[in-house]
Amino acid sequence: MKLIISALTLITAYHSFGQNPLAIPPTLTGSNIDLNLQEGSVNFYPGNATSTYGANGNLLGPTLILDKNSTVTINVTNSLMDTSTIHWHGMHVAPENDGGPHTVIPPGTTWSPVIPVMDWAATYWYHPHLHMHTNEHVQKGIAGMIIVRDNDEAALVLPRTYGVDDIPLVIQTKAFDTNNQIVVMSALDTALMVNGTIDPVATVPAQVVRFRILNGSSERVYNLGLSNNQAFYQIASDGGLLTAPVSMTRLMLAPGERAELLVDFSSQLGQAIQLMSYGAELPSAVYGATQPGMGAGQVIPNYTSNPLNGNNFIVVDFDVIAATASPITTIPASLVTHTPYLEANANATRALTFSPVNMGPTAIQGPFLINMMPFDMMMINQFVPFENTEIWTLTNNSPIAHPFHIHDVQFYVLDINGVAPPLNQKGRKDVILVPAGGSVVRFIAKFDDFYNDTLPYMYHCHMLTHEDEGMMGQFLVRSPGAGIVEEMNTNSTSIFPNPCDDFITISDVSMNEEISILDASGRLMMKQLVNDSFIKLNLTALTSGVYLIDISSLSNPRKMKFIKN
Repeated sequence: MKLIISALTLITAYHSFGQNPLAIPPTLTGSNIDLNLQEGSVNFYPGNATSTYGANGNLLGPTLILDKNSTVTINVTNSLMDTSTIHWHGMHVAPENDGGPHTVIPPGTTWSPVIPVMDWAATYWYHPHLHMHTNEHVQKGIAGMIIVRDNDEAALVLPRTYGVDDIPLVIQTKAFDTNNQIVVMSALDTALMVNGTIDPVATVPAQVVRFRILNGSSERVYNLGLSNNQAFYQIASDGGLLTAPVSMTRLMLAPGERAELLVDFSSQLGQAIQLMSYGAELPSAVYGATQPGMGAGQVIPNYTSNPLNGNNFIVVDFDVIAATASPITTIPASLVTHTPYLEANANATRALTFSPVNMGPTAIQGPFLINMMPFDMMMINQFVPFENTEIWTLTNNSPIAHPFHIHDVQFYVLDINGVAPPLNQKGRKDVILVPAGGSVVRFIAKFDDFYNDTLPYMYHCHMLTHEDEGMMGQFLVRSPGAGIVEEMNTNSTSIFPNPCDDFITISDVSMNEEISILDASGRLMMKQLVNDSFIKLNLTALTSGVYLIDISSLSNPRKMKFIKN
């Protein structure tokens, strides 16, 4: 009962001030940065302390401040009792530095990626990405912001005093049991916190203030606005500054997304203003709306018992105090120049379809799949040639919206259900909320700078419960001239690993198709009938060399080459 009372207090205390000063994460910068993943405890509520995880502390982690074109070594030591990883969300890094589920950090060890910072000035973040445990480790507390600075951003007149007029806001919700312990999977995420602070209040100067906002929640979508309904200006999305500030009164922010906002408090000295989430205005089929699915028949256990759902509530209270000695008082008219990739120059298109495992009233509860395939650590779902410019089409055939995230690249949204994206979504993105009910989002991206023929990048839903249950795939950016996956027909069948040793997996095949393996001279070496949507073949009898896979099918015959070491 305590959980619901706590959340109701947030909703009904519209005119009251929060009781806890907003925590501001410390910063780390330089060419060598040390992060220690550790266990801790926090007294969120009277009584038992809550067991938590953090980086360099009990909860969350320091903000990393990096300069574009510099190189940084980040030493991540795992002092937890559990294996973990750290993913640099949104950053353009090599697959071996990306921190996905293949790059694990066992307890008592240190992982030290050396990262050339190639990203635009923007707000990125880091969090664990251990397969099937991402939600657990993030919910327990490991997450932190990354601020990248560059010359283009430095040339603009913008607030930059960290914690004063340039303020990080990591917004999360958590569920607690009666012993004040975090419940990893629950629709009763009634405790809202910002930077790990429950019921936060912050002072802001009477001038233009910059807010770097991260939706670090596992599932919840926020509909942000100010309590006096004044306009604010979005200046940046996930991967960098926009072309120009976008004036708005509401910003819908999905899990994993970031936005940088400018708010002009110049005429509000002595006033109290709240940053709100207007959940009552969220459309149906979005987690956090009154109805999370397409219709009333789609239900999530305990969802209707959570008073945050479908209601307006305070995110953080602001007290407006005197301006600083050198205040920023204007909003810039323009920001940076974008040159989006041209659709006509795309080398390939790919289609990803989201669907529930179960149909009917429980479909909204998941699990959910991408292209009807649950995530498999040993299966590569897509092979991307190095330097390809590609259009990816995302179709959501499920009853709830999914925030799709891709590693490695920033993309430009082409259209949402055939309509150009709003101005604030025309910048660089790495997360896009794909609406429910057959909606289609298309984006374009270029896969340059990094490649690896064995270590993949991820793409997945950033509702972490969905990711952990298998709504994820992986792709290899192939080395120049690799030419090993040679698809002679347009199809989504893929083989992994390639080159291989003794075993090879063939994905996206159909029941009763026949697979033949031929050597370079065309001699039949193996033949096998398919009995599943993917098949694993034992190749120990084959000598090293180049082989051809011939998949016999009346409707979709196809051939692919592979190399056996």
